[in-house]
Amino acid sequence: MYPKLIIDMKKLESNIDACAKIAKDDGGCSLMIVTKSLCADRTVCEMIAKHPKVDFLADSRVMNIKKYADLLAPNGKQSVLLRLPMMDEIEDLVKYVDISQNSEMVTIRAIAEEAKKQGKVHKIILMVDLGDLREGMFYQNEESIIEAAAEIEAMDGVELLGMGTNLTCYGAIIPKNDNLSVLCDIAGKVEEKIGRKLELISGGNSSSIYLIWKGDMPEKISNLRLGESFLLGNDTAYGETVPGTVHDAMLIEAQIIELKEKPSLPIGEVGKDAFGQVPVYEDRGVIKRAILGIGKQDTDIDGMIPLDDRIDILGGSSDHMILDLTKCGEDYKIGDTVKFKLEYGALLKAATSEYVEKEYV
Repeated sequence: MYPKLIIDMKKLESNIDACAKIAKDDGGCSLMIVTKSLCADRTVCEMIAKHPKVDFLADSRVMNIKKYADLLAPNGKQSVLLRLPMMDEIEDLVKYVDISQNSEMVTIRAIAEEAKKQGKVHKIILMVDLGDLREGMFYQNEESIIEAAAEIEAMDGVELLGMGTNLTCYGAIIPKNDNLSVLCDIAGKVEEKIGRKLELISGGNSSSIYLIWKGDMPEKISNLRLGESFLLGNDTAYGETVPGTVHDAMLIEAQIIELKEKPSLPIGEVGKDAFGQVPVYEDRGVIKRAILGIGKQDTDIDGMIPLDDRIDILGGSSDHMILDLTKCGEDYKIGDTVKFKLEYGALLKAATSEYVEKEYV
């Protein structure tokens, strides 16, 4: 069935090998592999859980972690909730998740109470905002961060595992030695306050990994959370290829449902399209136009790259994608398929869509 997401398990595993070499062998960091982009796909998570170099499986949704909670302990792995916990999911958080990232003391206190009810100890990563302005206690309020850490340390039901930060995802602030060193300095002061070393200082996501091969990662950073790096082979700070990885571990394949010669310019007054945008068209004359059975409800068509570089993507609607196949001659017919490499947004939406089949190769 089409459209389908083709997942090359050997290439994905090889990408994890490459990321582990950089993060663990070269950088001395523990490794969190992020499962959210594939909606915690069971087949992929089984492979990740068995990988000897992976320390944690991390996701932004408790319901995803529930899908693979049974895989963790038998393989010596722990789970991490990346998105700050919602108050109404704390019972399930404590039940199914080992570790969570947090920035609000009221939430942490509630986690501690629930953990005591369940007879558990839940581990906390205290998040620090270094200027990207997403989650975290703001770095300039240093004393408040140290006091919060000391309060967590004294609580029953929770354990202060470490500290972390997130960069690039919202404010697009690039991780650098100088801003990550701020996190390290604060963590050092927390360690002085509580009288012990923190087990984990998490220096960010796939936008931070480049600092290792550039030789610029602060020494105190001891963990990375990697998703796009292993899925698509990307360093998300500067768009470089992570050494040893490939970009085609996952492809989308969609089928041609119409193939006709038509004008390149729509005829009539142009208004808003189905998504409220006013489109702009290029006059290419009469062209060979193909319609694929995939659309914006299934993926982000702007994040798709045809493997056949003769093909141009013209646009699409909820259920259709329009291509210019003029340069392809007679190479395509009705029922043929077209394959695409993916950018992150396209992968995320395709993996989430129930209309996109998955095929493992």
